[in-house]
Formats: sequence, C-alpha cells, structure tokens
Amino acid sequence: MSLSDCKNGSNTPIFHNHLHSLHIAENYAKRPVRTFLDFRDTNVAKNLDIKHVPMLFFKNLQRISKIKVVSFLLGLTLTFFIMASYVLMWDKKGPLFTPSTYQLRPAAIPTSTTATRASSKKPPINVKVLVKLIKQEYTPRKVPDEKDVIATDSQLFSVIPRHFLPGIKSPCWYEEFSSKPGNDLYRRNLFKLRSKSFKTVCDRLRANFHQHLYHKDGKDFRLRCLPYFYIIGQPKCGTTDLFHRMLLHPEVKFNIMKEPHWWTRKRFGYIRFKDGFQESFPVEDYLDLFDLAAHNIQEGITGNSSGHHRALQLITGEASASTMWDNQAWSYLHADKEETEPPFLAQDFIHAVQPDAKIIIMLRDPVERLYSDYLYFKTANKSAEDFHQKVIESVQLFQSCVSEWSLRSCTYNTSLFNNMPVRLNLGMYIVFLLDWLSVFSKEQILVLRLEDYAANLKETIQKVFDFLSVGPLSQQVEAALTKQPMSNTRREEDRSLGPMLPATRNILRKFHQPFNRKLASLLDNKAFLWNNS
Repeated sequence: MSLSDCKNGSNTPIFHNHLHSLHIAENYAKRPVRTFLDFRDTNVAKNLDIKHVPMLFFKNLQRISKIKVVSFLLGLTLTFFIMASYVLMWDKKGPLFTPSTYQLRPAAIPTSTTATRASSKKPPINVKVLVKLIKQEYTPRKVPDEKDVIATDSQLFSVIPRHFLPGIKSPCWYEEFSSKPGNDLYRRNLFKLRSKSFKTVCDRLRANFHQHLYHKDGKDFRLRCLPYFYIIGQPKCGTTDLFHRMLLHPEVKFNIMKEPHWWTRKRFGYIRFKDGFQESFPVEDYLDLFDLAAHNIQEGITGNSSGHHRALQLITGEASASTMWDNQAWSYLHADKEETEPPFLAQDFIHAVQPDAKIIIMLRDPVERLYSDYLYFKTANKSAEDFHQKVIESVQLFQSCVSEWSLRSCTYNTSLFNNMPVRLNLGMYIVFLLDWLSVFSKEQILVLRLEDYAANLKETIQKVFDFLSVGPLSQQVEAALTKQPMSNTRREEDRSLGPMLPATRNILRKFHQPFNRKLASLLDNKAFLWNNS
C-alpha cells in the first residue's frame, strides 16, 4: 500500500554543542529481570530439608516386628506398581513434578512424529475460542507525553537538537568539534569495535575528516545527521534484499551496517538479551554510522563537489528489522514497576527526535514468515514435525496469556516471548502497526508485501523511491538494480526439508486470520489477507 510523502524538517540552522549528562545506570545487569506479566509458580515449598529423612526411617524401622516389616514392604511394593502403572498411562507432557514457568491450562502436546501427525486431525488447541479472544477490541495505546519521553534519556535529547538545517533534505545539524588533528575520532566507537566492515569505513572517514569541517567565528563544526528513513521490519520479509538494492540509488547513502539495532537494544546496553547487560552504546556512536552521508552532504553545502545541488538531496537510512516490534529492554529496565505493557516504545523516541521521519515496513504472509524464521534461526534438528510441535506449544502459551490479559500485553510480553519455541507474535502485524500509527501519520508509513516485491521488483521498488522522493534512476542503474540476485534467501539444506505440514499451516492460518483481516481493513487492501498463499 503506497502512502504519500511527509514534510521536511524545520528551517532553522542550529550549531549544537556536545552536552554530556547521565547515561543509563550500568547496574541494570544486577537487577532481577521482571517481565511485564509474571507467570511464575509461587506455590513451591521453601526451605525443605529432607537429608535426614532416610536415617530416621530406618531407625524407626528397627523397632517394628519382622511380620510388620514384611507387611509394610509388600504394601510399599504394591503401591509402587500402582503408581508406576499410573505414570506409564499418563499422556506424555514432560516431567510430572517440575514446576512450570507458566501456569497454563493443561493441553496435550505431541512429542513424536506419530503423535504430531495424529494431532493434525484434531489440534490440541481450541482455535475457535482463541480466535474469539483475538477479535477483542483493539484499545488505543496510551501515548506518553513527550516531556516524559525526553526525561527518560537526557543524554539523547542533549545531543540531538529540536530543529535541523534548512535546504538539506536529511535531518542534519552542526555540532562543535574540538578534537585535534591526528586523533582517532572513532577509537572508542562500540560499533567499530564489533564490526570489521564499519572499522574499514571509519579508517576512510578519519583520513580526510578535517577537510569536511565547517569553520565559523574561529570554531570548527562537524555535520551530524540522523536517518531520513527507517526500514523497521519485519524479520524474514525481504528487508535485507531491499536494503542492498536501495544502496544502488545515487541519492541514498546508507551506513555500512544494515542492522545497528540501536533504538531497541544497544542504546540500553543489550546486544543479545540472553547475554545480559553489557555496555550502553552512546548516541554519538550511533550518529557516527551516518558520517559517510554527512561528509557527502557537507561537500554540497560548501560547493566543493560538481554535483553540489544533488548532494543537498542525499538521504540516509537504516534497516533494523527489530525496530517495529522489539521493546523487550523495558522489562529489564523497569523491573521494579508493575506494568503489563512497555511504558515507552521505540517509536516514541524516534518521533520525539525526528517527527518527520519516513517509515518503511516489509510484511509477508505470517504463516510463511514463521516457517522461514524457524529454519533460519534454529541451528539443529530441524524438521517439519518439529516445527509443528513448536507451533502448537507457542499457540497454547499465547492462548493462555490472552485469556487473562490484553492482546497488546501478550504481544509485547517478554516472558511469553522467551518461552515460546517459535516467534509467533512477530506475525501479529496489526498490533505493532497500530502502535506506530499512534505517533506517526499514515502518510509517513509505507507498507509493502514481500509477495509483491518478489513478483514485480521494478514496480515495488519504484514505490519506495517515490515515497522517499528521490530522483529517477538511469537505465544503467535500473538494470543493475533489477538484475541483482536476491539476498538472504533460504539455505540449500533448509530447502531440502520441504514445506511445513498441512496441519501446521491450517492451525497458523486460522490463528493469523483475525489479525490479517484487521490489517487489510486498516490498509484498505485485501492482498494483506493472504488468502491465496
């Protein structure tokens, strides 16, 4: 669905100084992780000391007559065989006496290929009840006040000004620069330390950095820029391929790193949540990613390039597929608060610093997206049967949650997300899109389908360029763009596993149907029903 363009930023130039304030406290890693919903079992006995029980038993046994001992042992043996028979007849659901992370309704989960295929006739989940729960009203989220958003991260809003330079398409501003020639500006950049490709870019930038400074009143200033647009999601929906093709447009200057994951993870000090808190990536490190575009734009400002007018129209962007949906950091940061939903979302901060940003979303049939996600991220013992079992378990967990809590709470719930064997909630596109529309207008968001992109690449990518208002392509660039092979396609070993089971597809189709209907209605496009997939 193609939506129209938004306005550019303000027309007041700002010469912005570095202001340093408090970073996010580094003791977050020491806090216990609290999730938005707490399903932990609270009925487990505490301080149970059983180490002396066997000795007491045998001491007392000596006082009992041999006849009573024989009778007792016969009774004990009989009891054992009765219990063993009962356990053997038990439907296989895992260890009987292990407390579960979630207190869920009991449901039969197949644990073998035979059981999995048998379950295809009668899924062990009540799809009708679940669909009814999902159809509940989508209550509008409570958007936080901008002053509250700003108060959460004073460092971010001390570095980025409220207005950007006029006459430049990208959101850029000047920042006073005081480093001496020869100093390595990027020495401590955390992206550089973890990326060889970005290190190479930094080496190039550093070589002629001082040639791109702006001089005024005896002071030096460097041009800083934010992304003009964001490709925000979803995973396994073609964002990598779109990113690489857009690089071929002469007016688009990406950073070398496709997915910095800064807005959702690294600015909070998380690279992978399972690894815990590591080190917060400063906003300055994030801005360094766009210095290549800033240098090209500065050449246009000073008129040092033959195409200086076109340089002023250069834009940059980033493509972190986590930006649309991933707000897990808040469950780690707000462990002491009783909230069932994230108090702030990534879009609240992006909108606060850049209200005119352009947002690009790539979606795909959520059923196929989930299978592709499973094949890509699971490393061993993959099979259609294993995927089927994991889908059933994930749907059961979500059904248990949504029967007690709001749809949005369960969609964002960190504990639920971490316990689901497959990332089922990433296909609930409508929930995330509605939350993005709570701060950005429809005109600022372009929603595409991977199916259209694959079927008619030239037409679809032209929608993207029209949305970004970039100039037409030369025939040579257009030919290179359309002939470039697809990026990040399914691996050969994964293709050999074949499609998902029909039973799995049926369950997922019914599960996602109410979400797809709401999405198609919102976008006024029946293609988002994915009925023909």
